Parts: sequence; C-alpha cells; structure tokens
Amino acid sequence: MTVFEYQVTGMTCGHCELSVREEVSEIPGVTSIDVSAATGRLVLGADRELDDQAVIDAVEEAGYVAQRR
Repeated sequence: MTVFEYQVTGMTCGHCELSVREEVSEIPGVTSIDVSAATGRLVLGADRELDDQAVIDAVEEAGYVAQRR
C-alpha cells in the first residue's frame, strides 16, 4: 500500500470531513481514508499510484482546497 498525504484548508467540522471522504472515495485505487478537520490532514492509502490532480479536484468538488504535503 502507498500512502499519500494532503493539506486541506477550509474544513471546520465532521460534516466537512464526510464531504471530503465521500468525494475521494470515488477515486480508483483508494483503499483507506483518514481526514481530520482539526489538523487539515487528508491521508489516503492506495493500492496504486494516485493522480494528485484527481485528489485535488475531488477535494475541490467537496468545497475545499488541497495540496500535496
């Protein structure tokens, strides 16, 4: 498993975390998701290399901004 870490800005609550989780769970290859509004961290486990832009786009679709850490 490969781990990918992103910084997400704009999240403030559990609903924010759920929105991000729902969007990134649709990315092929994602096997685990750990997202925290308190720290602004998004950590993804994947069984293959992920396209950073696909992750960033999914987070933006949820209404937030992400960048790879």
